[in-house]
Amino acid sequence: MKKILYVGNKLESKKVNISAIHTLGASLEKEGFEVYYSSSKTNKLARLLDMIWSCLTLSRKVDFVLIDTYSTLNFYYAFIISQLCRILRLKYITILHGGNLPNRLKQNPRLSSRIFNNAYKNVSPSLYLVDEFKNQGFIDVVYIPNAIEISKYPFLEKEYSSAKLLWVRSFSEIYNPSLAIHIFKELKDQDIKTKLCMVGPDSDGSVEKIKQLANDFNLEVTFTGKLTKEAWIDLSKEFNIFLNTTNFDNMPVSVIEAMALGLCVVSTNVGGLPYLINNNEDGLLVPPNDKTSFVDSIKKVIDNPSAIKAMTTKARKKVEAYDWQIVRLKWHEVLR
Repeated sequence: MKKILYVGNKLESKKVNISAIHTLGASLEKEGFEVYYSSSKTNKLARLLDMIWSCLTLSRKVDFVLIDTYSTLNFYYAFIISQLCRILRLKYITILHGGNLPNRLKQNPRLSSRIFNNAYKNVSPSLYLVDEFKNQGFIDVVYIPNAIEISKYPFLEKEYSSAKLLWVRSFSEIYNPSLAIHIFKELKDQDIKTKLCMVGPDSDGSVEKIKQLANDFNLEVTFTGKLTKEAWIDLSKEFNIFLNTTNFDNMPVSVIEAMALGLCVVSTNVGGLPYLINNNEDGLLVPPNDKTSFVDSIKKVIDNPSAIKAMTTKARKKVEAYDWQIVRLKWHEVLR
């Protein structure tokens, strides 16, 4: 079986959620691939040096290098590692993450060309990035969606006599967690029975600001911090609406999971979300940073329970196609 070096941020921290390198790497190992990882270093420079060292020391041992590629600082990690792979004559595969990657293509066209035009394959978990990359002239992009083990996500029919809101993401400004508080306040102001629980680690210091905002509005919001996958799946049984307030996004696993669990997803229509959710068919999409549209959509959920139950059933059916037992075949084809 093939041997793989997986390069990304394999951090074990209370400040970050489990990322693709953890889940995809573990799934590939179960398929029989021998997977090496880099890096778990928390210091950014140490992490980069560890990535470089791993490529150098494993260059004659591995068949492929997988590189998680984002639009932020990690973009430069991906550039350096990809060029090192070229020097070492290693086949590398970029895995495209982050809804803001299209802007990175425009801002850094030369670096982007060197990374993506020389890759063995570019893999996108969303059709959104497939289209965006093609629009920028990168035609060799393979679509392999983010996968879940569908059997671990029990589908529960919900009742909608009140709005039980669940928000699951890292506390970071890019995900706009403050909007959830404003939505909650507006629902309360309109005398709509509601509650809000926010799940996730504090990645950039946002959580204290969000807690203070809730206090300023005299709102009782449950903050759980980072939870294991099993814990938040169990918690989801108490809720019926999943809020996704982000300003940029690609193909968030948390939304796929919510759809699998029977939660009605109300999300911004940014990035890859319109490629995942058909508005009014298997979820509800609203403009970014639009409190009024969110509130109106939540009221629609409460006022139309039978239609929403049909919607969530369609959502579950859709994400069954993202089960690892189906997606794994696509990875075998790329890595054969």
